[in-house]
Amino acid sequence: MSEHVLAEVRGGLGILTLDRPRALNSLDLGMVLALERHLLEWAEAPEVRAVVVRGGERGLCAGGDVRALFRGSDADAAHFWTEEYRLNALIGRYPKPYIPLMDGITMGGGLGISAHAPLESGSVRVVTERTLVSMPETRIGFTPDVGMSLLLANAPGELGTHLCLTSGQAGGADAILLGWADVMVPSARLDALVDALAEASAGVVAGASGAAGGRGTEGGERGWAYDVAASFAVEPPPASLAQERQWVDDAYAGESAVGIAARLAELAAGEGPASDAAGAALAELQKMCPFSVAVTLAALRRSPKLGSLDAVLDQDLALGEALIARSDFREGVRALLIDKDGAPAWQPRRIEDVNPDEVDAAFQARPNG
Repeated sequence: MSEHVLAEVRGGLGILTLDRPRALNSLDLGMVLALERHLLEWAEAPEVRAVVVRGGERGLCAGGDVRALFRGSDADAAHFWTEEYRLNALIGRYPKPYIPLMDGITMGGGLGISAHAPLESGSVRVVTERTLVSMPETRIGFTPDVGMSLLLANAPGELGTHLCLTSGQAGGADAILLGWADVMVPSARLDALVDALAEASAGVVAGASGAAGGRGTEGGERGWAYDVAASFAVEPPPASLAQERQWVDDAYAGESAVGIAARLAELAAGEGPASDAAGAALAELQKMCPFSVAVTLAALRRSPKLGSLDAVLDQDLALGEALIARSDFREGVRALLIDKDGAPAWQPRRIEDVNPDEVDAAFQARPNG
């Protein structure tokens, strides 16, 4: 078990706390395995009626430990992703209310352990006024994984496309708009929320008659855990992304990354209210790894057609193995996190020079996969 995952049962509530503050709770292999083990045990434990996952002062989780992947072998990376995606799949079908507290930084793999919480089991995904969500993989020569291409594709209009191609960031109200969260609770009230969930879950245990689900008769339409969280919730402020829909949907439609860049340039050169925003988006897009941008757009268009989270995670593993074999991933991590010079040497350097056949080949499982 990992020293960075703390587990307790309070009332009928299992509480998992990520405790790796110096790394912003970035997930290493031990943490992934510990989370999976506790979730599997608690899924079968009648005394545990719901699970909360929380982080620390700065955030829930900044994603996978890419520094470790940078230092390790390609096979080490593939092994980590295999285990991480198994955890994501488990969360996506968890049979009891699963309640991630997405307070502060929740990026990459942090969304993988949060956004897939299944509403049909009575789960509720909580954000706060401090929440910052992002899938920043195109910035490091990778692609949004942990099944998030499915949720990005299903976000309203092309907002998900905009965010992931530019490695953009968004707040808690935006996360609700995107479909990645359900309620906003003030950060200062999270401890009280956990106490209330523990008390309510103890009542569910005392009143249970063997039913395994989280909805039951103890709560409303969404179940007792949602009702408890909603009693602590506040009305979120207007989502900033909602104001961007018109120009974003215009710019990011289509199947071509080159076409998207060209349309952003057209909007930026115009005189409409979207010109400044489109110009800023284009400037960010041009900083991203060109091959990652092309692969990511293709993944977003493919994922909704795959039919299940498991199938999307299989696609993620194929893409991960393809991208780790290229120079871009380690070069991106080096430039952003190791040397911090901000000057990655992408191969190729321009979106226009990406070979479509290489993009298609990235989606094929490796022979040893």
